[in-house]
Amino acid sequence: MKLQERVANAMRRSEMLESAYDTITVGQLVSSRAISHALIRAIDVFDRGQRATYAEMDQWSNKYAHALRRFGVRKGERIAVMLPNRIEFPLLWFALAKLGAVIIPINMRYTPREIEYVLSDSEARFVVVDESVSGLLTELKVHPKDCTVQEAIVVGQASHRTENTLDKLLRGAADTFVGEDVRPDDLLSIQYTSGTTGFPKGCMLTHDYWGIFSYQAASWDEQPYTRFLSAQPFFYVDGPWHLLQSYRRGGTHYLAPQLSSTQFMHWLKKHRIEWCQCPELIARQAEARNEDSATCLKQVLNWGWGPDTVRQFRKRFQVRTQEAYGMTEIGFGTRMANDFEELADSGSVGVPALFRRLRLVREDGTRAAPGEVGELWVRGRGIFKGYWRKPDANAASFEGDWFRTGDLMRRDELGFHWLVGRTKDMIRRSSENIAAREVEAVIREIPEVSDVAAVPVRDVKRGEEVKIYVELRERVSPDDVTVQRILKHARSHLAVFKVPRYIAFISTLPRNTSSNKVLKRELTAVSDPLAGAYDAEEKRWR
Repeated sequence: MKLQERVANAMRRSEMLESAYDTITVGQLVSSRAISHALIRAIDVFDRGQRATYAEMDQWSNKYAHALRRFGVRKGERIAVMLPNRIEFPLLWFALAKLGAVIIPINMRYTPREIEYVLSDSEARFVVVDESVSGLLTELKVHPKDCTVQEAIVVGQASHRTENTLDKLLRGAADTFVGEDVRPDDLLSIQYTSGTTGFPKGCMLTHDYWGIFSYQAASWDEQPYTRFLSAQPFFYVDGPWHLLQSYRRGGTHYLAPQLSSTQFMHWLKKHRIEWCQCPELIARQAEARNEDSATCLKQVLNWGWGPDTVRQFRKRFQVRTQEAYGMTEIGFGTRMANDFEELADSGSVGVPALFRRLRLVREDGTRAAPGEVGELWVRGRGIFKGYWRKPDANAASFEGDWFRTGDLMRRDELGFHWLVGRTKDMIRRSSENIAAREVEAVIREIPEVSDVAAVPVRDVKRGEEVKIYVELRERVSPDDVTVQRILKHARSHLAVFKVPRYIAFISTLPRNTSSNKVLKRELTAVSDPLAGAYDAEEKRWR
């Protein structure tokens, strides 16, 4: 009964927080913090020695906005940005937010084939690219219509004298207020996320999406955190919401170059970090190494940690951990509030997050009862506006205003949820979502391949690895199509994290007799999924 009362109190507090929400655009948040926290350091990209106060972030993003407007960027136009974690990325994001333009973040590990797809599908008008990957643009076989690839803006040193650089663009630009009518429902970004249909789909994310997402994060508890660490790439949604959460708190956002299992704990201690999102691998390594527990941590966001890892981490560092469930399309769907410490190691992803209404649905479309497994449907303010120019995908993903997540959950009578599986054909490698169909489509391009099935294989370090079962055409043997040839083809057409680690040849893929669909459950149900497979990382047959 006491737990039931606390759940009711938490829901009432959520209602109060929702009613107190102040609608705001990202540009307005940046400008308001420049007034209220002017001299406080907003961001510290410590590996590059780049840092700025809240006032400087506002002034510099104004300068960026005026420079981009002079270059031809207008409200509603789409700008592709391919940058690593450096201060120019959030400044460009803020500048485009103030202009009412739409940013298209591109994964730094994408191949020319994948870049071509994103540019064409998004119909990006302009391109901003880092000096380290600017050469990839010359490898594009097809230049998207109306996209000024030849006039791409390079951040850093130009490889040719004729190239546009961001530094050149900024010369003479004012840092005054950007007078553009930007509304909360205006698009701010199109975030490409892997789906089951092969190529990624663009999630349309508004200013209100980012406002709600960051408010969800900042409202979890009342602790006054002042130092936040983010090691996730800024071209994914994690990086931006981490920054906006810090903005709402008025803290300092420490931006790491990339996730590093060997450096993460060092960063926590050196910069006296109070909040971070921590992968389970790092938590397990800290325990294995008997890591010194002297940190300033107050709160850690953990995604999908095992119960033992949660218990060990909390005991070692004397810090609270919070589980949650979220995805690009909805921001946070659930969260495990600090009110329920006794459930921290239960595996539950918690109760509905702010502004989220949840429903678990059986295969026949009826509501699942407590204890039953059903597909999670979500609705509420600030979820994405659908997939960019994908009417069929939108029709399949929405039931009225309910978004069908494709994830399977069960709920108890008190309203706590447990994630139990996925209905979508996805592989989750480290923090990357990989569409099995995209991997399969690339491997099928090899003429001697009749068919292929990509499946996940459990991995201690990365959660899951990609394994492919290759069915060759008649009278073709593995000697004719070597694993090296398959890997070479995959590496030239797929981002490195999508390249299969394990390759197995199979005479005939198991199929459903009526639909001829490959039965992947039979491929994943084997006792030893690595037996007889080639390991591309260890370069040997298992």
